[in-house]
Amino acid sequence: MRKMERVVGVLFLLSTGAFLVGSGILDPILHRTDLLVSVDSDRMSMFAGWFLELINAIAVVGIAMLLQPTLKKYHEAFAFGYFASRVMESALLMLSLIGPLILLALNKPSTSAGVSGSGDSYLQMLGNLAVEAHYLLFDMAMLVLSLGSLLFCYILYRSRLVPQWLSIIGLIGYTCLLASSSLSIAGLDLGTVLYIPGAIFEIVLPVWLIVKGFNPHTQVSAK
Repeated sequence: MRKMERVVGVLFLLSTGAFLVGSGILDPILHRTDLLVSVDSDRMSMFAGWFLELINAIAVVGIAMLLQPTLKKYHEAFAFGYFASRVMESALLMLSLIGPLILLALNKPSTSAGVSGSGDSYLQMLGNLAVEAHYLLFDMAMLVLSLGSLLFCYILYRSRLVPQWLSIIGLIGYTCLLASSSLSIAGLDLGTVLYIPGAIFEIVLPVWLIVKGFNPHTQVSAK
């Protein structure tokens, strides 16, 4: 059990770290006005950011698989909901990564050199659509993540597998994430401020799991 908890903690940190660094590399490129030119000049950076976000998408499935046997002891339906949400999140994140690949394909030197005038406008439109699809799918992934993680935090709160104050931070954090992703899908971007409580939870929880793990006395009494 302790080995599993430590691995889950490491995967949480790996997922969070890979996403933060990967999006930190990709976002400035995808937000430039000279999108096609900047992508071509930052091809290696885009590949690096893309790969890190792929690691995040894979890690979240590992987290769900490892936590499922423990969580279902306390609330089988909610545990399945959390597992399903993380699988859906991973699928949406992987789909969102098609957008940057499309941009890289549009910026092959041979393609760029042979297109001008209306062709440039067409490629620019495709590039903009790829970016919009990337962020829409990401927001949908965060919506699914927030819903599933509210179930996860509810299980943690009721079971006392971790201190209840930590579960409350998670409930607040994922409620904020749900609001942020819903507003973003509706076209109202409030920035990253609503991501902060959830980010705190996703840093403190894995550290807790690595250092202390789930409460063993609670696990015994809940059987």
